[in-house]
Amino acid sequence: MSDHDDIPLAYLPSKPRDNPSAEELRARIPGWGADLDPADRPAHPKLQYAPGASGAHWEFPERQPGSEGRERSIEHAFVTPVFGTAQPLRGLSGVIRRFAYDRYSEGRLAHWLLLVAGDRVDSTGAHLRSFVTGRPDDLLTETGITAEARKEVRAASRDRTRVDRHHRWMDPLLVAGPWVVTSVVAVRLAAKLVRALR
Repeated sequence: MSDHDDIPLAYLPSKPRDNPSAEELRARIPGWGADLDPADRPAHPKLQYAPGASGAHWEFPERQPGSEGRERSIEHAFVTPVFGTAQPLRGLSGVIRRFAYDRYSEGRLAHWLLLVAGDRVDSTGAHLRSFVTGRPDDLLTETGITAEARKEVRAASRDRTRVDRHHRWMDPLLVAGPWVVTSVVAVRLAAKLVRALR
């Protein structure tokens, strides 16, 4: 008997005692081991190993061409046999994302924060490009502020069971805040540029 018998195994650095036998578990836990007999498992036929039943005509799938230079996690030896090509990496956001894949494991927070930063850089670039096209993003309709003014939405917002009631006050700040800050910075930079040119 160990002096750790009353501490759950999950909190111990090692396994100080043997696992109980199947008979002990069955006596202690009603219904334990009900699925030990494969015949009692509803999915048992699917668990049978039948090499020819998969229908695959390959041992390893044929690799899609163009994997050179594609981003992949450092945990993997190569890019998966099939991969998407619809959104190739480009610009500064592509550099950030590629750095995240080349440098950090998927288990590291830095990997995911860099991917989020790359996404933010990409979306900011898309917003800026929308001004050049002559059809800029419509901030009022895309943020949903105009929808909030409709009668049925106002009535639904008073529903006490809505989860978003407690943070609704900050939604306009989160949505419009970056635009306001960007506008203020742009106006100040433009004013400095005008003063410098005089």
